[in-house]
Amino acid sequence: MSGTELASLLPILILALGATLILMLGAWFPARRPLMIGGIALAVAAALAAALITPALSEVGGIFGTGPYARFFTVVWSLTAALTLMLSLRYGEHRGFSAGEYVSLVLFASAGMALLSGATSLVGLFLGLESFTLALYILIAFDKKSPEGTEAGLKYLVLGAVATGFLAFGIALIYVASGTFHLPEAMAGLAAGGELRTFALLGWGMLVVAIGFKVSLVPFHLWTPDVYQGAPAPVTALLSTGSKGAVFAALVGVFAGMDSGQEQLAPLIWALAVGTMLVGTFCALRQENLKRMLAYSSVVHMGYVLVGLLAGGEAGSGAVVFYLVAYTAAGLGSFAVITSFADSNEPQDYAAYRGIGYRHPLRCGVLAAFLISLAGIPPTAGFIGKFGIFHAAIKADYLSLALFGVAASVISLYYYLRVVILMFMSEEEGAALHRGSFSEHSVLAMCLGAVLLFGIYPGPLLELIAGIIP
Repeated sequence: MSGTELASLLPILILALGATLILMLGAWFPARRPLMIGGIALAVAAALAAALITPALSEVGGIFGTGPYARFFTVVWSLTAALTLMLSLRYGEHRGFSAGEYVSLVLFASAGMALLSGATSLVGLFLGLESFTLALYILIAFDKKSPEGTEAGLKYLVLGAVATGFLAFGIALIYVASGTFHLPEAMAGLAAGGELRTFALLGWGMLVVAIGFKVSLVPFHLWTPDVYQGAPAPVTALLSTGSKGAVFAALVGVFAGMDSGQEQLAPLIWALAVGTMLVGTFCALRQENLKRMLAYSSVVHMGYVLVGLLAGGEAGSGAVVFYLVAYTAAGLGSFAVITSFADSNEPQDYAAYRGIGYRHPLRCGVLAAFLISLAGIPPTAGFIGKFGIFHAAIKADYLSLALFGVAASVISLYYYLRVVILMFMSEEEGAALHRGSFSEHSVLAMCLGAVLLFGIYPGPLLELIAGIIP
C-alpha cells in the first residue's frame, strides 16, 4: 500500500493504531482514567481528520471509499465512540472494567463502522461488518460479574456467527452472478434483460437474512431485547446506534448501484419493512423494562429506515442518512440517561422510574425529549427524519407503506409517553438514583443539542447530505 493510500485512510489509521497503542499501554500502565481520556482524544482526532482533511484518493485498493460520504460517516461513528467512552468513565470505573481492552475495543468497533459505511466492494462490506461485530461480541459480555451480560454475549455470538455464514454465501453467489466484487459493477451485472439472474436472487436472499440479523429486522430480531437488557448501558448505546446505522449507510451505496432488478426485491423489502414496524411496535407495548422497550423501539426504527431505502432516489437516500443521524443522537442520549442513573445496578424496570421526575427533573426532562424525538414529535430531529422518510415513500408510489409507518408512529406514542407519565405524573416521589457525573451530563447536553438543533434548523445538515449521497 502506497503512502498516498495510507494518508487517505488517516482517520481509520488513527482509530486502529490508536486502539492498538491503548491496548499495549493498558498492559503496562493500567490507569483507567488516563486510558479512557486518551481513547476519547483519539476518537475526536479521527473525526477532525475526516472532517478537515480531503484525501488525495477517492478510493483505496478498490475496497474502501474515502469520499465525502465515507468521511461524513467516519465523523459520525468516531464521535459516537467518543461519547460512548465518556459515558464509560464512571460506569467502567465502578464495575472495574479493564480500560486498555475496553477502550481499544470501542475504537476498533468505530473503525469497522467507518470502513463499512465507506465500503465500495463486497469484500469491504464483509471486512467492515465483521471487524466491528467481533469487537461487540466481547463488549456485550465485558462485565464479568453480570450473568445477564454473559448470556447476552453468547446469544449475540451464536446468531452473529449464523449471520456471518449467510453473508459469506450471499457474497459468493453475487460474485458468481456478476463476476466482480466491486460494488458498482457487481450491482450493475446482477440483472439480465431487466431481471435478476438466478444466482443473484439467491445471493440477495442470503444477504437479506444476514442483514436482517445484524439490524434486527423481523423475523430476525429475537436476540435484540435480551442483548440490550444484558449488555452494559454504554455498550448498548453503541450497539443500538452505530452498529445498525453503519449497515444502512453501506446499503445506501449498494442500492444506488442497482440500475435494474430492484423491482424483484421490492416485495420482499416491503414485507420486511411492514412486519418490522408492526411487530416491533406491538412488542414494545407490552414491555415493563426500559431497555427492552428501547430494544423493540430500535426494531421499529430499522423498519422506518428500510422504508426510505426502498423508496430510493435522492429523496429516499437523503432521508435515510438524516434519519440515521437523528436516531443516533436520540438513541445514544436515551441510554446515556440510563447510564447516568446507574450505580451498582442499572435502573431498567419501569417501577424504578416512577416519580423520579420530582427528584431528578433535568435528566428526566432530557429523557422525555429523547423519547419525544424517537416518537417523531416536533420540534425534534425525529419529526424531521420521519417526515423525510414518509415523504420519500409517497414520492416513490409506496403510499401504503407510508401509511403503515404513520400508524406505527401513532401507536408508538403510547409506549414512549408512558415512561414520561411514570416519571412526572406519579403521585409518589420516586427513589433517589445516582446523580451522574460531569462527563455523563456533557453527553446528555450534546445529544439534546443535536436533537433540538436538527429539529428546529435542519437545513444545513440536509444540504450537506444532499451533496454527499452516492
